[in-house]
Amino acid sequence: MRYVVYGAGAVGGVIGGHLHLAGLPVTLVARGAHLEAIRAHGLLLDSGTGRHRIDAPATDTAADVAWTDDTVVVLAVKSHQAAGALDDLRRHAPAEVAVVCATNGVATETAALRLFARTYSVCVMLPASHLEPGVVVAGCHPTPAILDVGRIPGGTDATTAAVAADLRAAGIASQERDDILAWKRRKLLMNLGNGVDASFVPGADADRLADLAVAEGERALTAAGLAYVTAEEDRARRGDVLQRRPGLERGGGSTWQSLARGTGDSEIDYLAGEVVLLGRLHGVPTPVNEAVVAATRHLARTGGAPRSLDPASVLAALSATER
Repeated sequence: MRYVVYGAGAVGGVIGGHLHLAGLPVTLVARGAHLEAIRAHGLLLDSGTGRHRIDAPATDTAADVAWTDDTVVVLAVKSHQAAGALDDLRRHAPAEVAVVCATNGVATETAALRLFARTYSVCVMLPASHLEPGVVVAGCHPTPAILDVGRIPGGTDATTAAVAADLRAAGIASQERDDILAWKRRKLLMNLGNGVDASFVPGADADRLADLAVAEGERALTAAGLAYVTAEEDRARRGDVLQRRPGLERGGGSTWQSLARGTGDSEIDYLAGEVVLLGRLHGVPTPVNEAVVAATRHLARTGGAPRSLDPASVLAALSATER
């Protein structure tokens, strides 16, 4: 396969970098200062085996890609950026191209399937960071990620087999999944902590807020009739595969990184906001996730410091509302 990694940030950069190091043809799609740095110096992949310069073609549009019959798109933008990326792909990629959604949340797959019949999904378990232009840091070693893959709406095929094999050749753990969206929904539940981690002062109150958000998410998914794997199944899949690299400073997840970089936005509407949407569609109250969305939106919009809000005040307000 030839790969177009659309969104060469933390997740896409680590995936694309490892595929490139495995000898697979990769084109990186990035933007702004990050793209300028990649064009000038290559993508710097900081991994457990050292700092690698990834000299791969880089662009900001699918129009510059040399498309072939065996090209696969790994869509690794943040979920709130997916619409623009998919529009660019719709304009310039072959209609029959395979689009593999390596995104958080569960909304990108539907948006992609509207445009591309060959839509696939990856359950992304990949601790990584991207805090400076041209640099991505893989947080785990010797296995940098678990990237299980399946077809949308379900099943597997020759493409899932080929992609999983290429990922394994690149040192990434990967299995084919008939029920990939059930795994993605469990990952969504885990990502409900992203907004809490990004916005609130860490501690017992923040942990309580995250637990309440997950409980709401489970109720909303159940009311919607949407299957999700159990936490026990997820823990069994992860096992001890992802070993954190010693000596790396622990920052935060993708939402925290958006606030830390001052991007002015985040994908919170597709994480906690997905639960809010499901609750509104199916009559399930979601006040905790609504509060997390509001807090994270506020910090992103105003440039507020990550982890600066008081979770106790939110818990108190929620408790007062319940009374």
